[in-house]
Amino acid sequence: MRVAIRVDASLAAGTGHVMRCRTLADVLRSHGATIQFICRAHLGNCMAALRADGFEVAELSPPSRNKQRLEREDHAEWLGASQSDDAQETIAALNEGVDWLVVDHYGIGADWQRKLSEHVGQIMVIDDLANRQHICDLLLDQNYVDDIQGRYRRKVPAETKCLLGPKYALLGPQYAALRQVCGPSDGQVRRVFVFFGGTDLDNLTGMVLSALEGLTLEDIAVDVVVGVNNPNHDALASRTSVMPRVRLHRSLPHLADLMAKADLAIGAGGMTTWERCCIGLPSLVVSIAENQKPACEALARDGIIEWAGHYRHLSESSLTEAIASVRESPSQVRRLGQAARALVDGKGAQRVVRQLMAN
Repeated sequence: MRVAIRVDASLAAGTGHVMRCRTLADVLRSHGATIQFICRAHLGNCMAALRADGFEVAELSPPSRNKQRLEREDHAEWLGASQSDDAQETIAALNEGVDWLVVDHYGIGADWQRKLSEHVGQIMVIDDLANRQHICDLLLDQNYVDDIQGRYRRKVPAETKCLLGPKYALLGPQYAALRQVCGPSDGQVRRVFVFFGGTDLDNLTGMVLSALEGLTLEDIAVDVVVGVNNPNHDALASRTSVMPRVRLHRSLPHLADLMAKADLAIGAGGMTTWERCCIGLPSLVVSIAENQKPACEALARDGIIEWAGHYRHLSESSLTEAIASVRESPSQVRRLGQAARALVDGKGAQRVVRQLMAN
């Protein structure tokens, strides 16, 4: 089976879309599929990392306005070209005989997909927004939101197969493996894991460090992970170098090992939510994009995470209070771990690949 994947990483979009597509690609490759990534040369792209993993990558031209920072919610700008131009470039870059084209991009919709449908066998769309029309054979939305079954009603053709909910979360095999050996939380917070995605332009990592400094840290170890595109790495490295129980990590192949050692995670919504859930890691979550808010609200309401709020409304003092509140309630920490673990089993990527290979 030949699979092409159209996905981008950038300073605006972050790295999460590429990371989940890489997970899908790894599983497909293990089943004998040939994979081609097609990516635009944005600032902050992950093409070198994909090539280092042995994947073929076709590089689309840099965007006409390769800004250091785009508006976080301006998804059309994320594409770096018009949908029509991007479609033509993608068609030109495609290898022959593609059975499945996987599209994971908030800037792509039905017009683009209609053009590409004439050049590939079938199309799979990965989406989180449910805010536009799609023309596809298979759609994946791994989110936990109200009325997940109705999100794409009248947004996809009637014959489209929809894979909906965290059951289909695209997690690497490390998470399912560690799930088998990680015991349930005892409610005590001895080690904290901090991660706000591949970019963290608002330096929420720094805010968490300030909040933690306002608490008693003598009995708590902290692992801080910064992504490859984090512009604050040097400042964070300097700062954490004088915090004796804080260790800074960068460019890790995955987060599973550090998550498995932690008693509490503090981080963003999005892809890492499902990774934390899989191993039963209690989490204090900050939504860092508008599309993360519905899932955070639903997860918090159902006792699966603690939601510290949306990043635009967060302050050091409110974050300090939220961390202290969680830490001082071992019973709540235990409940969070149990509820999270029950939601995600780590087998989502295998379920998705079975669907792809069955058609």
